Amino acid sequence: MTRTGGIKLLFVGCMILLLQKTTLPQTFELKGLVSGWTTVNADSITKPQLGLRYIPEFSIEKSLSQNYSLYFDLSLNSYGTAHIHSLDEVQTDGDIKLYRMWGRFSSSQFEARLGLQKINFGSATLLRPLMWFDRIDPRDPLQLTDGVYGLLLRQYFLNNANIWVWGLYGNDDLKGWESLPSEAESVEFGGRFQYPLGNGELAFTYHHRQTDPSRGPFALEVAGDSPVPENRYALDGKWDIGIGFWFEGMLIHQRSEWLPFPWQRALNIGLDYTFSLGNGLNLIGEYFIFESSQDAFGSGEGIKFSALSLNYPLGLLDNLSCIFYYDWKNSDLYSFVNWKRTYDQWVINVIGFWNPEHFQIYQNIPENNLFAGKGIQIMVIFNY
Repeated sequence: MTRTGGIKLLFVGCMILLLQKTTLPQTFELKGLVSGWTTVNADSITKPQLGLRYIPEFSIEKSLSQNYSLYFDLSLNSYGTAHIHSLDEVQTDGDIKLYRMWGRFSSSQFEARLGLQKINFGSATLLRPLMWFDRIDPRDPLQLTDGVYGLLLRQYFLNNANIWVWGLYGNDDLKGWESLPSEAESVEFGGRFQYPLGNGELAFTYHHRQTDPSRGPFALEVAGDSPVPENRYALDGKWDIGIGFWFEGMLIHQRSEWLPFPWQRALNIGLDYTFSLGNGLNLIGEYFIFESSQDAFGSGEGIKFSALSLNYPLGLLDNLSCIFYYDWKNSDLYSFVNWKRTYDQWVINVIGFWNPEHFQIYQNIPENNLFAGKGIQIMVIFNY
């Protein structure tokens, strides 16, 4: 059965169950957002980019008994952009695609989610080694990310420990930090165990997949084009010790004799504190290392970044935030400043950016091109 066929069966099954007439309560909700933006680069002020996005979302929840419930969520992501090079030359692009389509069966301590969904975890905020299945960009006011097709099971215990187990299928596009996509129509699986420790928690995460080295931005010529098995291991934790402290460590092994760097590793160490200045100044600092090497812990090649986030509420409606990244290898500074005004349903963002022409962070996110160089973006969001 194809991935599309499985999703259609999921949709039909959930709708039949949810729409059955019973005396048990059920809730329908139709919501969404509309956003429009314009981005102007200082080097090409007369060549702005315009964009419009619409994400409608439908959800329905139904109680099956006093302890169990069923929930279904469906949303689309439709957008269009226009890059104005001149009055006679306008480059347009657009798409309408499935954004989320998943069903959930849950109780007070257990849930099972099946379908196109967002799966993310970890403690880091600005540069996340555990960004395995999403591409959430901290600079994005909408916090958008494509989902993955799969089954996610989560069990929660009374001492705040929890276990995640997942199986993914048909996700052959690049996800997170991946440089090699997954083998088409292959099964991926993994899990996560999180346990309370002191004033915080510690977690171990594992994931296995088959990669396709013949595709992607770093495609290689491989004899027989055989898939390469990949195992990921991660350890992360977060504690409140007067200030917030966390770390995320990741190790990836691609089992192949001909890959030049079969091992990749990443480490993030972060701090968080809110100063009692005015309305409260929140500061987040992180240090991030990503390296590729021939051995698990041998010398390798990679990148080193420091990141700093400042967030200050100016009043009930206005908020000012800044994010800075520093590339230690290339001595480059990335700067983002966002003024946000929030009403009941409307949000206005004015973003200024001052960055290198070529990005070394979040290279897999196409929207990076909008923030290259120096410029400004204005985004208006309407939520209903």
